[in-house]
Amino acid sequence: MASEMMDRSLRRPGYRALVVDDEAALAEVVASYLEREQFEALVIGDGAEAVVVAREFDPDVVILDLGLPGMDGLEVCRQLHTFSDAYVVMLTARDTEMDTIVGLTVGADDYVTKPFSPGELVARIKAMLRRPRVLSSPGTTTPARTFGSLHIDVDGREVLLDGDPITLTRTEFDILAALSARPGLVFSRRSLLEAIRGEGWIGDEHLVDVHIGHLRRKLGEDAAAPRYVMTVRGVGYRMGTGR
Repeated sequence: MASEMMDRSLRRPGYRALVVDDEAALAEVVASYLEREQFEALVIGDGAEAVVVAREFDPDVVILDLGLPGMDGLEVCRQLHTFSDAYVVMLTARDTEMDTIVGLTVGADDYVTKPFSPGELVARIKAMLRRPRVLSSPGTTTPARTFGSLHIDVDGREVLLDGDPITLTRTEFDILAALSARPGLVFSRRSLLEAIRGEGWIGDEHLVDVHIGHLRRKLGEDAAAPRYVMTVRGVGYRMGTGR
């Protein structure tokens, strides 16, 4: 059945969305809202199957339930990031700080707590997929940026530290690209999110803190004396010189 659905959806134009939730009725509602916006929407109710299907379907975004039976959403997200750079929106029935942090720790880009508005979810997904538009302009070449031993190739979406490649999620890279584009500017959480997701973005601004924490760890930052991603207390973040 999944194979038949996948073959059918692959013939339709637009972004690809994989909806992974064992609540079939909810998943179908989300898929129908996505299809209205010209997405190719494929519904899977099992985590292990979702990983297999994602390899062939190659989604742009995965809407992923945290509480899947068997292989849960956290493990699905971990496995997805070994071969896909799809955006991941985690769905959770629990609204606690720990659930949010755990979901984001494995590489989810955003989270939505059940019950939620399918229309709002789709709006947030569309904002995610517009991110490349706000980071660089079509038809232009963005010069590489260097901060000490950190090298950022925005067009190639590649980051090197001391000559070694650093693997970042889409959100982590987009945050770094936004900060490095204007190194003298201090970004508030809200302005940083709007820089990478567009104006009018709605959601939890503290997502930034979690992604910044992951980014700093991957860059080998000393939290007490960071070189690249600086905290401006009470305001937000700015790009450091790397020295």
